[in-house]
Amino acid sequence: MIDKNRYDFNLSSLISSSDRPLEMYLFIDPLCSDCFALEPIIKKLQFEYGHYFSLTYVLSGKLTDLNSGPRHSITKKLEKTVRRKCIDCDDIQADLNLTAPFLASIAVKAAELQGKKAGIRFLRKLQEYFYLKGEDITELNTLIKCAHDSLLDVEEFYKDIHSESTSHAFQCDLKISNEMDVTETPTIVFFNNNVEEEGLKLAGVNPYEVYIEIMTDILGERPVSNSLPPLLSFIRYHEIVSTDDIAFVYDLPHLQVELEMKKLLLQQVVERIHTEHGTFWRINYNNKK
Repeated sequence: MIDKNRYDFNLSSLISSSDRPLEMYLFIDPLCSDCFALEPIIKKLQFEYGHYFSLTYVLSGKLTDLNSGPRHSITKKLEKTVRRKCIDCDDIQADLNLTAPFLASIAVKAAELQGKKAGIRFLRKLQEYFYLKGEDITELNTLIKCAHDSLLDVEEFYKDIHSESTSHAFQCDLKISNEMDVTETPTIVFFNNNVEEEGLKLAGVNPYEVYIEIMTDILGERPVSNSLPPLLSFIRYHEIVSTDDIAFVYDLPHLQVELEMKKLLLQQVVERIHTEHGTFWRINYNNKK
C-alpha cells in the first residue's frame, strides 16, 4: 500500500505563504479551453514563486475576444489597468437567471462559499468533467456530481447554487471584470503592494518566461524560485495531472515523463486515464501492496 505521508511536505505553506509583495487576479471561464490550457503555467508559478504572490480567481463573462481569430503579439496583450481599489458591490441586484452558460460559473461561486480551497478544488473538478469526460457542466445534475467528487457539502452546495448571495457574488466578479476592462479569458492582472500604482494586465496563454519577466519588472528584481516538490506530492496535491502538466512543470522531455509514469503504473502507484485531450494520471489509493 502507498505510504501517503512518504512523499508529503508542507505544500500548502509553499503556495500560500503570507506577506507576499504581489497580488494576481486570474479571470477565467469554466467553458474556456484557454483557461484549461493555462493551468500548467499556474501550477508551476504557484510551486516555484507562490511565496511572492496571492492568487484570486475571478469568474468573467466578457468573452468578446475569446477565440475570435489570431492571437495578438505578447507586447500588445500586456496593458496597464486601473489602480487597485475596493470595488463596491452593494448596489448589485442579485437577479441573474440560472441559465447556461452562466450556471457553471455560478456553481464555482457556490462552491467558494465553503472556502477558497473548496472553490478551486471544485473548479478543477469541473474542468476535469468537461475536458476529460466530455460531460455537460451546464447541467445541474453534472454540477451536483462535481460537488460530490470535490468533497463539498452537497446539500449546502445545492442550496447555495440557487441563492441570491451566490448570484450576487458572481455579478460582483462581473463588475470587477468590467472595472478592470477584462474582455478576454484567461487574463491575469498583476498588482504590487503599492495601492497607488496601476496593475499590469496580460491576456491569453503566454510563454512561462513572460510571467516571470512581469514579476521581475514589478518587483524590481528577479524572483528566486522554490524547488519543485517530489513528483508524487505534485500529483497528490492536484489529484489529477496530465503528462503535459508534468513535462511542463518539471521541464522534462515528454518521452521521459511517459517512461517514469509507466514505471509507477506497473508498480500500481498511479492510475492512467486516456482522453481526447491527452493522458492524465492520479494516485492509485486502491493499491493494497
